Amino acid sequence: MKISIFSICTPFCLLLSITSHAQQFYTDPFAHTFSIVARDPQTGEMGVAVQSHWFSVGSVVSWAEAGVGAIATQSFVNPALGQEGLKLLREGFPAQKVLDSLIGKDEGRDVRQFAVVDSKGRTAAWTGSKCIAEAGHITEENFSVQANLMLNNKVWPAMAKAFKEMQGRLAEKLIAALEAGQAAGGDIRGKQSAAILVVKGTATGNLWEDREIDLRVEDNPEPIKELKRLLQVYRAYEHMNAGDLATEKKDMPTAMREYSKAEMLFPENTEMKFWHAVTMVNNGMIRESLPLFKTVFEADANWVILIPRLRKAEQLTCSDDVELMILSQHKK
Repeated sequence: MKISIFSICTPFCLLLSITSHAQQFYTDPFAHTFSIVARDPQTGEMGVAVQSHWFSVGSVVSWAEAGVGAIATQSFVNPALGQEGLKLLREGFPAQKVLDSLIGKDEGRDVRQFAVVDSKGRTAAWTGSKCIAEAGHITEENFSVQANLMLNNKVWPAMAKAFKEMQGRLAEKLIAALEAGQAAGGDIRGKQSAAILVVKGTATGNLWEDREIDLRVEDNPEPIKELKRLLQVYRAYEHMNAGDLATEKKDMPTAMREYSKAEMLFPENTEMKFWHAVTMVNNGMIRESLPLFKTVFEADANWVILIPRLRKAEQLTCSDDVELMILSQHKK
């Protein structure tokens, strides 16, 4: 459902000069922002990251599909550009032709900002002539940065520089670009929401596998910092999952390494320690598990209640004596 801009504008927005011709197509969410779309040439992963002083910016700006491409549609957002853009990419159109086709038909092109990267790393971007200053974009192979309603014109160049200079995984590079944009001045209105979406380079047909990272901060005074924290939590759970997989394969050295890495990334999380300890018991590492149980029980006694329940469900395989040893780690 499209929302009239006059129903959601702030008083600041209403002070803006709007021509009578432009009023015909100012009908979409007011999501002025800065963003990046990018592809990792090594892995083929593609993604988009965005920050704005607007609630839930990721729900309208970010679009990506495994094996297809990534899109950011912003300023006076037309969400159809995201959906239609992915459709054209899926049909084999390169990034520039996708942009030319969609922008050419869009009556609101003067107030739109749009960027696309395709599965081959080709990029294209558009900044309409009536996008609110400071506004602009930079496109290079495998990435495009774009921004509008910024405090200054240093924001998107800083994003491009940070993305190119940082080594590492795509998601972390996308966050680094956002951090650089904010450090350079960011949105003139301030900060509110941020999002990151990363998909695989090749589609499997299963959404839960193809969409690797999908994190949003809808309303927060420090949205990029919170998004970065959530990404680290996500990485911690990646290690937990890898540990579980190693456990299934009876590869306990690998499992222990993965669980330890998870706990290092998210040390305050007691549940990770708990399941780590349970896995140890299930693999005969009774003595090694007891310090972990002790730490968990001291943090939250409810985990004590779960021990007999897990045995009943056959998720904790141990004798009565071992159960008593575990429970003894709880000091009443």
